[in-house]
Amino acid sequence: MDGAIRENITTGLNVAIVQKHDQGSGKLTYGIVQDILTSSPTHPHGIKVRLTSGEVGRVQEIIV
Repeated sequence: MDGAIRENITTGLNVAIVQKHDQGSGKLTYGIVQDILTSSPTHPHGIKVRLTSGEVGRVQEIIV
């Protein structure tokens, strides 16, 4: 599933995000979606979410 399409993302989903300060290195942070922050249906760099840990970033992978 594509992390750039909002309808693919739901709360409780296990995902890998890239945080703003990690964009250069591409380091991924793994967690569970608490809130979806992007309101548009798509975003080329990934839908922005807040994880249950409080970290915010754009979804790069959906872990199934």
